[in-house]
Amino acid sequence: MSDFTHLDARGQVRMVDVTHKQPTVRKAAAEGFVACAPHVVAALRDGTVPKGDALALARIAGIAAAKRTPELLPLAHVIGVHGAVVEVEVEDDGVRITAEVSTADRTGVEMEALTAVSVAALNVVDMVKALDKGTSIRDVRLVAKEGGKSGSWRREA
Repeated sequence: MSDFTHLDARGQVRMVDVTHKQPTVRKAAAEGFVACAPHVVAALRDGTVPKGDALALARIAGIAAAKRTPELLPLAHVIGVHGAVVEVEVEDDGVRITAEVSTADRTGVEMEALTAVSVAALNVVDMVKALDKGTSIRDVRLVAKEGGKSGSWRREA
């Protein structure tokens, strides 16, 4: 069982103790896509979504979500999210969402970046669901990370 960092000697789930790790600068980037029907894309582009500004809400929700990740993921550490940028761009077949999160702490911000994208995407769906119930989220994934013991990583195209 010792090969599993989140299991104790008895095989019980535990939170990894990072107390003795030194804080370092860490960054992570994630992306996702909300697939939308053409009439939804048109409403997003011209600002006529009945519920209001879906894109602004998605950005704000994504930033808020990054800061609340440990409330959603029980084994995630409470860390200082020192920077969070969520970009929301309307494309011809939907909305591309990207998030970049940074910290100077003892553990990385990959989950915070993924949570930011996921919650931003959920907010887009919530804002446009009256226009099209078929709107869907896809391809939420980590695209890069920097810092920490494992160093830098970038997803190949």
